[in-house]
Amino acid sequence: MGAALLAGGFSVLFGAVAYAASSSAPLPPPDPTAKNLTPYMIQLRAFDACLHVQSRLMNTTREAVHTPCSCYAKGTVNAMTKDELQAFRDTGYFNDTARAKGFDFIDRCKLKRPS
Repeated sequence: MGAALLAGGFSVLFGAVAYAASSSAPLPPPDPTAKNLTPYMIQLRAFDACLHVQSRLMNTTREAVHTPCSCYAKGTVNAMTKDELQAFRDTGYFNDTARAKGFDFIDRCKLKRPS
């Protein structure tokens, strides 16, 4: 059951990454599994979502994007404020200000922006 909840959480984060390009796009429903996540656990979710999305965007393996995705996840979550972390816990995705930080780290870590 824990794996199903985790998979559901990842699907919400994947969806949020896809919606990141436009703040006016409708957002997925809140993810109740995000409620008690630590910053490290949020980082792990961002890392896993990055591996999934970037391997598809770049048409490569997850192993090939491991290091840049680690850079992205660590940088983004470490740059988030307490309010941004709480917003993630409340919804399961990055709010507008955290999303902007995420885009900055997508660029810094030499990843491809979702369209």
